[in-house]
Amino acid sequence: MELKWLADFLSVAETQSFSRAATLRHVTQSALSRRIQQLEQWLGVSLFDRTVTPVRLSRGGEDLLPRARELLQLLQATREEVGRTENTEEDVLTFSMLSTLSLTFFPHWVQSLGDACGIFNWRLNDAHTPMAENVACLARGESDFLLTYAHPRVDLGMDKASYAFHSLGYEKVLPVSVPDRDGKPVHALRRDGSPIRYLSYGPSAFLGSAVNEMLARRPLPLKTVYQNAVGAGLKAMALTGAGTAWIAESLVRTELDAGTLVMAGDASWTLVAEIRLYRSQSNSRPIVERFWKAVGASVARQQSAPDLIGAAA
Repeated sequence: MELKWLADFLSVAETQSFSRAATLRHVTQSALSRRIQQLEQWLGVSLFDRTVTPVRLSRGGEDLLPRARELLQLLQATREEVGRTENTEEDVLTFSMLSTLSLTFFPHWVQSLGDACGIFNWRLNDAHTPMAENVACLARGESDFLLTYAHPRVDLGMDKASYAFHSLGYEKVLPVSVPDRDGKPVHALRRDGSPIRYLSYGPSAFLGSAVNEMLARRPLPLKTVYQNAVGAGLKAMALTGAGTAWIAESLVRTELDAGTLVMAGDASWTLVAEIRLYRSQSNSRPIVERFWKAVGASVARQQSAPDLIGAAA
C-alpha cells in the first residue's frame, strides 16, 4: 500500500469527483482511477459507488474514511519527525526535475551559481518520474523546486497564484537520425507519404507533449517503432539506426559534432523549449527563500550572457 493511495482516496471522497480530485492531485484522471483501484484491490473492498453522480462512498469507503485521515496524518507527522531527527532538513534542498536536465543542465548550473547562493546540500527526487507526478511532488511539498522545460503550447498545470518561476535559459530540441554513407539522414523528415520510423517519448513526458503539439500542426507520416520517456534512452536507440527522435541539443551535441548523428530535417523542425525553475508560493522555508533570491540575482546578472548550455533563445 502506498501513502499516495490514501491521499487520492481522501481527495475523491471530499470532492465526490474523480476528475476534480485528479486536478487537485496533479495527476491524470486515468492515473488516479488506477491508484484507487489498486487501493481497493489491496483492501479487498470497493470504496466508491461509481453508478451515481456525484460518486459517493460505499459502506467500505465510509468505514475507511476516518481511519484514512488518521493514518495519513500519523504517517506524514512521523515522516517529518524522523526526517528532523536523522537530518536537520534546514540545509537540504530537494529538487524534482526532468531526466535530461538532471544530466545536462543541473550539475553545471549549480556550480555556476558559485558562492553567491551559499553552501547547500542537494537532494534529487527520481528523475524518471512522469511530469504530472513531478508537479504533484512540488504541490505536496515533497520537493522544494521543480526544474523543467516549458513551452507556450504545453500546459504544465501550474497557476501563477500558486507557483513562481525563474527563467534560466532555452534549449533546442532537434530531430536526429544516424547518417548514411553520404552524411544524409537515414530517417529523414519527408512528406512524400512514405513512413518514417519514429522514436517517441510517449504522452507522459513533457517533450513528448511538446513534439506532439508541433506534429499536430505539421503532420508527418510517422510510424512509432519505439517509446521511451527518457531522452537518453531515445538517443541510445537512435544511435542504433532504429529511427528518428527529437532530443535536447545538450544531450546529442557530442554526437552531432562527431557525425554519428545528423539533423533529420531542416531548422523549421527544431523545437525551442524554455528552462524554468519553479517553486511553490506556500513554501516559506528560510533556505528556500535564500536560494530563490540567489537564483534571481544570478538570472539578473546573466540576462545578456549566452545561454548556459549554448542553446539559442
